Amino acid sequence: MDAISARPVKKKKTTARLWLIIHSWLALPLWALVFFICLTGTIATVSQEILWVLKPEIRANRPSAEAPPLGYDAVLSAVEKADPGVKVDFISRPVKTIYALEVFVTARDGQSSTLYVNPYTGAIQGTGQTYDFRFFMRALHGWLLVPFNGLTSWGWFLVSSLSIPMLGSLVTGILVYKKFWRAYLHPRLRLRSGARIFWGDFHRLAGIWSLPFIAIMATTAGWFLIQHILTYNNITVSTVGIPQTIAREDVPSGTGTTVPWISLDKAASLVHQEFPDLDPAYVQMPVNAYNHIVVGGRGNYPLIFETANVNPYNGKVESTRRVSDRSVVELVTESMRPLHTGDFAGIWLKLLYFLFGLLLSALVFSGMMVWTKRTAQATKSLIRDIREVRTSTAALEDGQ
Repeated sequence: MDAISARPVKKKKTTARLWLIIHSWLALPLWALVFFICLTGTIATVSQEILWVLKPEIRANRPSAEAPPLGYDAVLSAVEKADPGVKVDFISRPVKTIYALEVFVTARDGQSSTLYVNPYTGAIQGTGQTYDFRFFMRALHGWLLVPFNGLTSWGWFLVSSLSIPMLGSLVTGILVYKKFWRAYLHPRLRLRSGARIFWGDFHRLAGIWSLPFIAIMATTAGWFLIQHILTYNNITVSTVGIPQTIAREDVPSGTGTTVPWISLDKAASLVHQEFPDLDPAYVQMPVNAYNHIVVGGRGNYPLIFETANVNPYNGKVESTRRVSDRSVVELVTESMRPLHTGDFAGIWLKLLYFLFGLLLSALVFSGMMVWTKRTAQATKSLIRDIREVRTSTAALEDGQ
């Protein structure tokens, strides 16, 4: 084949390489989006802890080492004394004891707010806001701050759909790196062999060490996608049924304004006596005379909150919503969020999630760096070849 006939073939190959390189560069925004989601999710994991550092009012400052935590009745009395006329709706004890109690109240004008109450003294240390740093980070990570239209947001669809390539990368990564477990015993990170070698080694190490975490994140995010699709199509898997109310004959009659409810501590104690494995973490006050006192907490299965409805007049536990009352689909669905956030145990689990989140973010970043450098080198090679083709073409044309 002479030089003139070879030019169309070489030009055709050059054009194909050009489209491949353009395709590679266009993949970078996806890499950047995945990195952004991983990084914001990592920050969101410890957003409550960041608030704890920045806002002294949410800390559970213990006056002395011997000071015992207050019961629900003492907290209720302290709040009502500090703010007469306020209606307490809900008292919650956070999972981590370093945080103040969260007491949800309704003022006389109907405005709702959250009070941070010291669990040892009952002092109101501050007022919470719905849209704080914790909510902002979760919204930024979960649905990119895209407004919801009803119960759905296309931002949520976009973020949760990234679970598909994440799960695919997990499976293909295991298939590509044979006997990957050897890296646990003999890790290799070459620091003096150039940036491309370094980022390649780092990418492999980060991927291998974060395999369980990636599996959890990909699986839970994938379930969020399925759940949102069901919500969008008005499909529910709930087996909750009709809300329970108190029988009419159990409600005392009379014209007095004081309703003879049992104490909140007694309600929590009765639930704990009937279900010893259930550790009461919150109580919800009745909205009206026909509502129960709701006592909730975690039992032997820590991922799901279980509840018990207590008759506020006779102290009878009339209904429960426990793990065994849920369907398999509900059990899986309600387990996904705490598994995704790590917010079902102490501070050490949150810190572990944070460290693995950083590792996952570094994994994506290193993959992006490897991809970028490889694409940049291919782009340079293509430009060099195009110049050579043009030079040789011009020389041939001058010779003719």
